[in-house]
Amino acid sequence: MGLLSQGLIALGLFLAGIVRALTDLLVKKPAWARLEVLEDADIRTTGVTISDEKIVKGKSLWENSGAVIMAEASELSSLKLQLDKLGVPLYAVVKENIKTEIQDFKAFFAGDVFVDVTKTFYGPVLRHMGFWGLLRIGVWRNCHRAYRKCFSGNLKGEGFILGGVYVIGPEKQGILLEHREKEFGDRVNLLAVLQTARKIKETVK
Repeated sequence: MGLLSQGLIALGLFLAGIVRALTDLLVKKPAWARLEVLEDADIRTTGVTISDEKIVKGKSLWENSGAVIMAEASELSSLKLQLDKLGVPLYAVVKENIKTEIQDFKAFFAGDVFVDVTKTFYGPVLRHMGFWGLLRIGVWRNCHRAYRKCFSGNLKGEGFILGGVYVIGPEKQGILLEHREKEFGDRVNLLAVLQTARKIKETVK
């Protein structure tokens, strides 16, 4: 590789770093969740028809056996079999349901899906990343990965809100792991999720 090519690569990385730093300034810093707030959150079940749906409290998802909860599209489904062996359920809590969005999503997600009526799992401070997020190399890389897996989200409604992942223990064990997206498609460390889920099982024993 010639000096010119190396120089262009270095310049590209430098500019990408500047863009990342500047766009980071436009995203609100995450405020970490409080267990009691998540427990009282209103979430709606998703059924084939509206008559099948009902409102339940957030704590119903984890109060008996703990749970891994994703508040945005993720690749957590790959852990479903291992989580089932641990007796720890996997749930998705999405922020809205536009047209067939949830039904389409269920084709790619292995757990039950709920709608966060008050967007509590996306708070306590809602964090947005606008179209300027497309300037980030990481966003394009994440979008390409999602496209290869044939999954697409939406930029309608509240599509710009950043989500995250929670691992919550039963009863008052609390929030054991909390991951907040830094950009669209920012993945949680799957090994960390599985290791934390194992701690739930050990505590239950």
